Amino acid sequence: MAYQVLARKYRPQRFADVAGQQHVTVTLMNALTQQRIAHGYIFSGHRGIGKTTIARILACALNCHHAIGSAERPTAEPCGTCDSCTEIRSGSAVDVIEIDAATNRGIDEIRELRDAARYRPARDRYKIYILDEAHQITDAAFNALLKTLEEPPDHIVFMMATTQPEDIPQTVRSRCQHFSFHAVKLADILNELRGIASHENVQADDAALSLLAEAGDGSMRDALSIMDQAIASAPVQDGHPVLSATQIRELMGTVPNTVFEKVFEAVNAGSSAEVISTANTLLDAGNSPAQLARQCVRYLRNCLMARIDGLKPEDVTSEGGGSALLQISADEQRRAARTAALFTEEELTRFLQVMLRTFDELGYRQEQRFHFELGLLKLVHLRRLLPVEELLSQLPGSTGGGTAQATSRATSTAAPRATHSTATAQASATSAATPQSRPAFSPFAPQASSRFEERSEVAPSSTRPSLAVASPGPVAVPRSTHPATPAPVMGSSAPALDPVALSPGRAEPVPEPIRIVPPASAQSSVSVQSPAAAAPTPLSAAAAAPAAMAPAASLEPETLQRAVVEALEAANGQKTAAEALEDATWSIEAGELRIQTTVSKSMLPIAINPEAERILKSTLRQHNAATLKLVLLPGTAANANKAPRPVKTGSVQARALEHPVVQQAQKLFQAEIRTIIDLREGD
Repeated sequence: MAYQVLARKYRPQRFADVAGQQHVTVTLMNALTQQRIAHGYIFSGHRGIGKTTIARILACALNCHHAIGSAERPTAEPCGTCDSCTEIRSGSAVDVIEIDAATNRGIDEIRELRDAARYRPARDRYKIYILDEAHQITDAAFNALLKTLEEPPDHIVFMMATTQPEDIPQTVRSRCQHFSFHAVKLADILNELRGIASHENVQADDAALSLLAEAGDGSMRDALSIMDQAIASAPVQDGHPVLSATQIRELMGTVPNTVFEKVFEAVNAGSSAEVISTANTLLDAGNSPAQLARQCVRYLRNCLMARIDGLKPEDVTSEGGGSALLQISADEQRRAARTAALFTEEELTRFLQVMLRTFDELGYRQEQRFHFELGLLKLVHLRRLLPVEELLSQLPGSTGGGTAQATSRATSTAAPRATHSTATAQASATSAATPQSRPAFSPFAPQASSRFEERSEVAPSSTRPSLAVASPGPVAVPRSTHPATPAPVMGSSAPALDPVALSPGRAEPVPEPIRIVPPASAQSSVSVQSPAAAAPTPLSAAAAAPAAMAPAASLEPETLQRAVVEALEAANGQKTAAEALEDATWSIEAGELRIQTTVSKSMLPIAINPEAERILKSTLRQHNAATLKLVLLPGTAANANKAPRPVKTGSVQARALEHPVVQQAQKLFQAEIRTIIDLREGD
């Protein structure tokens, strides 16, 4: 007789032999005993878990020649000895038709099936149709079968096996009894493999059989197929094949999980060199990066489940115990528990996300090795990140109650201030608070401080100011020369600072914050306010502030306007900006230089581009007007009714108004052209 693979040789012939599907077998046996036979069944679930097998056993039980309760058949199980059971088992029964729906999926085949279903069975009690891969049948073919499924003859039973029940129309599913099969548990697969190994005279230890059971991934047929392959490649001792874990790993192209345990110990230690060295050893040995990434994902999933379940290595024994979430051997559960103890649940979740993304990218990347190594390096770098909650809880003014408390306290507290003989009234107006401890380390502090220092052009060299940002932005930990002065929390309004006298033992003033104020909704440019324009300075409100404001107070808006327009006209490509600012109305109010333009809000960023804004600010600095807060306002309906200024001869406006197309548009629409923007390069 020709050799039969293990999956066919040890195919169950009775309901009791089917592993892991007791909820289905018990229901079917009770229905047989009570004679509650349905005319249609749908068996759905994972591949290789017994859907078609149970359909055949049910067919044997329905057509068995012996009655239930007889001496030959005491239970609902088929007898297995009558002609009907023997023919169905061998696949030669006339009244049991098994159809591959993947190849017979059209409406013509279903019409033939429907016509043949009208005739009674040749010998047995029922004519049974087993449709394997039923989801492949087309919608038109299912529609042709609907009437037969709804009102079938008494002798017809349909059984449909599928891995995708959602592809079967709801009208068909509602006419059948639906049984959802479960994936076979690791323990059930392991017991079956032990029995088959003993029956086949194969020497295999528990580690080797556990690897085969895990490779089955809930499918009994997959596990038996891999076992068949492993027996064929195993060395023979005393006439018996010997299965070992090492040989099975080489056969499947996998590596032991001890390697990944070592990798994550190096990740915990922050050793990038050891992680890359281990990966290099695995890749040089010929292992596929995609397979390694797949194993790493599975190992991380097991570690995450062990962490969630609170599994400890000592909880796992060979007799039992462990976690119900882990369908792996006892040794692997202990290994996963040891790795899970090194990390938090959040860290393991981030690790799993990174490796899942890496595994997906390996499918379409050219240099798979580089991307796998990069994914492992990301795991090391993720350990250096601080949780946002921890960072916010350590901000000044926070008491561990959350960001809301930190924000409210930061707006109401001030640095401790000592009383001075010359500023007693001012110092008594501020409330003292206990200085809060700052975080010992922040990965964002160096970058944040350097970024804000570039934007504060007038910061004094002796004192580094704190920062108060009034608009949402990236989280940064501000630095200050005085640890007792809490920095305002981002998103909160900065408290007003009054003049403060020096403490007797302090040689330098408390630094005041530089406010980076965002523009209003109607404004188009960022307004920068320097320390001199924000509030009176700590040292002397009568000397430093008036000295800074005196030049600006004596300036005339017309003088500044003329200087800026001349600078823009002299620059290359800034004629549009010069004309827009020349037509604007300039005024100085409360330390602000307000420029009311006639350009619309949408066109203002185009007319006053970043280069023009740079020239504008540079010219203001040359005229000692850098302390003024610059505010650009777009045109409104009020200033749109003003009479336009006379057009200069030879200007862009003059040339545009002389163009025949523009003149024709004016006549056609009876329109008045107020603003013209030149978008040409270098003109």
